[in-house]
Amino acid sequence: MKKKISKIPFKGTKEQEQQLKAVIEENKHDKSNLMVVMQKAQDIYGYLPFEVQEMISEGMEVPLEKVYGVATFYAQFALSPKGEYNISVCLGTACYVKGSGDIFDKISEKLGIGADECTEDGKFSLTACRCIGACGLAPVLTVNDEVYGRLTVDDVDGILAKYQK
Repeated sequence: MKKKISKIPFKGTKEQEQQLKAVIEENKHDKSNLMVVMQKAQDIYGYLPFEVQEMISEGMEVPLEKVYGVATFYAQFALSPKGEYNISVCLGTACYVKGSGDIFDKISEKLGIGADECTEDGKFSLTACRCIGACGLAPVLTVNDEVYGRLTVDDVDGILAKYQK
């Protein structure tokens, strides 16, 4: 399995590790509890970095490939940290035909990160989503819970400036 190297180094604490070990200890007798352990691990760390997947694999005595397979199959799991401001650009059909791909590319260029990555300072993360149900406002992006619609590439600088303060 090829390990994706995050721009942000893993910064798990001893307390988080102890919490995860307790969850694993509680569930290791039943391998069908793998998803439960993974969900609780994500609650503890905020995402499932490679190091956490390794701990789960070893503690639950399941192959690392299985942990990774579950983490990448289910959308509820994140393999990279989310920034203080998570920018999600809709790449669904209505948004895409109205230019959301170009908006995504501009944000990626301005922040120096790609899809599912986080800036080194932890301030911004960037994700692509398929549809947020605001097709009438296409193209759309969200910053955390704030929705921006009817966008053009020229709007990107102003939106980012609002959060860079």
